[in-house]
Amino acid sequence: MDNDRSRPLKASDISPEHLEAEQAERFARDIRMLLSYRDRFVPVPCPACGCPDHKQAFEKYSLGYVRCADCGTVYINPRPSPEVLDIYYKNSENYAYWNKYIFPASEDVRREKIFKPRVRRLLEICERHRVSRDTMLEVGAGFGIFCEEVSRAGFFNRVTGIEPTPDLARTCRLKGIDIIEDLVENVDLGDEKISVIASFEVIEHLFSPEDFLRKCFSLLSPGGLLVLTCPNVKGFDISVLGSVSDAVDVEHLNYFHSDSLAALLERCGFEVIETSTPGKLDADRVRQAVLGGRFSLEGRPFLKDVLIERWDELGDKFQKLLSDSGLSSHMWIVAKK
Repeated sequence: MDNDRSRPLKASDISPEHLEAEQAERFARDIRMLLSYRDRFVPVPCPACGCPDHKQAFEKYSLGYVRCADCGTVYINPRPSPEVLDIYYKNSENYAYWNKYIFPASEDVRREKIFKPRVRRLLEICERHRVSRDTMLEVGAGFGIFCEEVSRAGFFNRVTGIEPTPDLARTCRLKGIDIIEDLVENVDLGDEKISVIASFEVIEHLFSPEDFLRKCFSLLSPGGLLVLTCPNVKGFDISVLGSVSDAVDVEHLNYFHSDSLAALLERCGFEVIETSTPGKLDADRVRQAVLGGRFSLEGRPFLKDVLIERWDELGDKFQKLLSDSGLSSHMWIVAKK
């Protein structure tokens, strides 16, 4: 448990170091499982703009990451089919380990430093845009902390979560959360319309982000809000580290930036009303990659000075500059139906 709530969030707070070795072994087995279905991977055009042209960006986990020649979105191509992704998530040892060990071990810190601020930000957005307080739907409820906290805030009349991963859905139900164990694309709510859909770190995992967004559009009431977070491929962490970045993950199929995701949202019928990058971990993640010997700042004296030599003095200020300037690799985007 974190006894200093006032200090800045660090990467090790949300992934305890003593659990990393076992988690890495589980993740390695998941990767082998995914790659065993390589004959069922399929080529795709850019998930943001549909352009078929691309250039190789890098390779990681024996997967090809390409950059769209038109809009600059990075994406895995070819990628696992929807059927393969379904098999992967339902049988993932890594997700089961996170649910059983890492989430519980880091729950207090996550609740205080990630989820409570996330709820406050969401409610500020809703108040600013005078959204209906009827129903909020979280797509990708995970361990259930956000649904718990937003329910406690009492802002919405009803809070529901969607979580397709069985272990995580079970955890949510044990917490008393109204949970739908399925993909949102399969959900039928009848005549019910949703005031706000929130989805944190989900869209990068999806085979077809466009199908996901069109489904969200259909579920929202007129004037309803969609609030998304995802990696920003033009952010500091990913821009500097490239394939070394932890954000470049075997499960992350899509790497948008603010312009490319906004364009996709608009094509799906939404009006984009806010974009921001309030991330807190970019500088620390690059620093940890350097200190761990996974990345070198040779030939980059400015970054070496900020991230290593004068870290205690400049680290937090530098991260704030990144966040305030749209240069964090953690992006929020708000769209209206």
